[in-house]
Amino acid sequence: MTPGIDAFLEMMAAERGASRHTLDAYRRDLADFAAFLVRRGGSLPEATAEMIRDYLAALAEVGLRASTTARRLAAIRQYFKFLYLEGRRPDDPSAQIDRPRQGRRLPKLLEVEEIEALIAAARARDGSDGVRLTALLELFYATGMRVSELAGLPLSAVTGDRTVLTVRGKGSKERMVPVGRAAQEALAAWLAVRPTYVVEPSRARWLFPSRGRGGHLTRQRVAQLLKALAPEAGIDQARISPHVLRHAFASHLVANGADLRAVQTMLGHADIATTQIYTHVQAERLAAVVAQHHPLAVRPVSSDPSEKGESA
Repeated sequence: MTPGIDAFLEMMAAERGASRHTLDAYRRDLADFAAFLVRRGGSLPEATAEMIRDYLAALAEVGLRASTTARRLAAIRQYFKFLYLEGRRPDDPSAQIDRPRQGRRLPKLLEVEEIEALIAAARARDGSDGVRLTALLELFYATGMRVSELAGLPLSAVTGDRTVLTVRGKGSKERMVPVGRAAQEALAAWLAVRPTYVVEPSRARWLFPSRGRGGHLTRQRVAQLLKALAPEAGIDQARISPHVLRHAFASHLVANGADLRAVQTMLGHADIATTQIYTHVQAERLAAVVAQHHPLAVRPVSSDPSEKGESA
């Protein structure tokens, strides 16, 4: 491993509360940049601003998405900022690099009726697997949790009356998330059959225990379950993911007049600007409705003066 990367990742885990997924992504991104430098006779700790620009240019040449390039640059920035603050090098070469421009990509949307169809399809499943899947869907839509937060919920997160969940989000920050009646009922049904899934005492601490290494459902497994359910609800699998359900929660709240600050708190966003994307979503939906249904939006323009009410 390149000198400094392990120390950098340890700092990110200890001081920033970075998840294993985030740490793995940083490791991969820095390793890719380091390999690029080695092929050109350089090394990661001694990289210059020009070398970083060359790397970004190379990524653009191979057609890497702007969002992926931005993520790799973010890892590079964090790494060199760490080296500079730790006194391991006298400057931060990444400070001179502009971020790649990205178009604002709006989240995929599911209508309320489609969410209802998914939940109905889960309820139609036989046995305890259907009960578990129903609980997952109801909690997703009721709380807007990240998939990693939901899959890794400890049993202790469920309060006695089950009206509120305690969620540990990014940076190990805790937040309280209210749970609606439908989700409460689905959760109660799941808790009744959950003991059959606890095959080892060490897994008993998780709300959704599993035989996997972590002792609970993984985000990948949750995504697989949703993809498998989509056709049963008459929905294209490509439109379904855990993140889409999180977006549905937020979009439907904003569409019904929810305060943006309240939505920010429930989603666990550190910055209100992240939550504001849902106002753009609603604006685009309204524009599409007008374009499709308003008579002036679809009426052809005529050049005949008589049709404009003009007289000779």
